[in-house]
Amino acid sequence: MNTMSPSSPIRVASYNLRKCRGTDGRRDPGRVLAVIAGLNADVVALQEADLRLGPRHAALPPAMVEAESDFELVPLATSPVSVGWHGNAVLVRKGLAHSEAQRIELPGLEPRGAVAVEVEGLRLVGVHLGLLRSSRRAQLHHLRARLEALPPRPTVITGDFNEWRAARGLEPLAGAFETHAPGRSFPTRRPLAALDRLALSPELTLEAAGVEAGPLARRASDHLPIWADIARAAS
Repeated sequence: MNTMSPSSPIRVASYNLRKCRGTDGRRDPGRVLAVIAGLNADVVALQEADLRLGPRHAALPPAMVEAESDFELVPLATSPVSVGWHGNAVLVRKGLAHSEAQRIELPGLEPRGAVAVEVEGLRLVGVHLGLLRSSRRAQLHHLRARLEALPPRPTVITGDFNEWRAARGLEPLAGAFETHAPGRSFPTRRPLAALDRLALSPELTLEAAGVEAGPLARRASDHLPIWADIARAAS
């Protein structure tokens, strides 16, 4: 699956769905899918794709994804009623080759995890980091160690980093990843913070990136989705 090149970027997106509950209080997965469709992404890392309590039913129904989108869900759930793991899920555009996903436990006071899947030669790692900076640092240290133990691949880490500062809290990625914030993504009514970010390994280059801030995205969740066009760095 070594298909990435400087001339053929892959579009990666990340979206915290807030369990498909919009700023109007309505839970509307169809609205969320419409926002995702407008991103024109090849692979999308999702956070809060399942409800939080009980058996953690899917907030984004897999049957709806199959019937009403150009994506398929990468199998991740450990429960028959969920679509994600610790709320993390991954959508891949139909027809793109991808590997089985890996689940990575993360340390911290809250239950957290990361998920990793290879898509068209790119290793995508979806994260939803903790609310405390000390937890986020520990989680990124652990995640970096786990990734360094895997076979080397061009890697992008993306998701809700939950970090309000531009640089603090992300020190564990230094030297191995370059972190990018496409723009302010939270809260949707008046974006103040770039909580949703991505970090690229040295083999990758960022060609373009942005935040989807249209009217539908501002209603569908309390986070705006981010997107990035990523290619292999020219040798």
